[in-house]
Amino acid sequence: MRRADRLIKITHFLRQRRQAVTAAHVAESFGICKRTVYRDIQCLMDNGVPIRGEAGVGYTIDKQFYLPPITFDPDELEAIGLGISMVRQWTDNQFAEKAISAFEKIEAILPASLQGELKQITTYAVPTRLPVPWSVSFSELRDHIRKRRKVEIQYIDDKKQQTTRTLRPLALFFFNPVWLLAGWCEKREDFRNFRLDRIQDLVVKDERFEDDPSKNLSAYLTQINACND
Repeated sequence: MRRADRLIKITHFLRQRRQAVTAAHVAESFGICKRTVYRDIQCLMDNGVPIRGEAGVGYTIDKQFYLPPITFDPDELEAIGLGISMVRQWTDNQFAEKAISAFEKIEAILPASLQGELKQITTYAVPTRLPVPWSVSFSELRDHIRKRRKVEIQYIDDKKQQTTRTLRPLALFFFNPVWLLAGWCEKREDFRNFRLDRIQDLVVKDERFEDDPSKNLSAYLTQINACND
């Protein structure tokens, strides 16, 4: 990895951490020695990146700090274009507009040498069958997940039985052509998946939920991975 790329990645790495990060942790994460970490951190600080270091504690960065726009190589642009194409095909209009807006921002900051790459994207997502329609708001549900708002749903299960469930919504997963809402079901006291097209009604609750390690997305993914082993 080029040093310039590593410096950018280290900056992102620090911004994503809530707690101070030790030099040993950085070294292990990037496959470098601690002496290289010290040099890289000093280089970033010398160039104005607001990193603070405390002996025995580690490094923190001002979360308000943002990197200036960076460029992309052709394969990265191809991957971004494919992702945006999939969002436009398989989500809702509101989220599709955000994807288009993101692409336009990327296009605006690209150097002239890469502008032509956007015209040569060769990887696309084309639906082979129509999406299964749903009546709930996809974008509003994403917002509830982000803000940790409990939701109550009226759901029709695979036996055509209607039930009422109160959930901690955790994530949305796409299994072509169906979207699933993963969440912690208070009725079952366990993780459950719910097809969006089977949700008849959804009401957001005033109650917010805290990040419970036994009921959050990481715990859900751990359970799923264990079942697949």
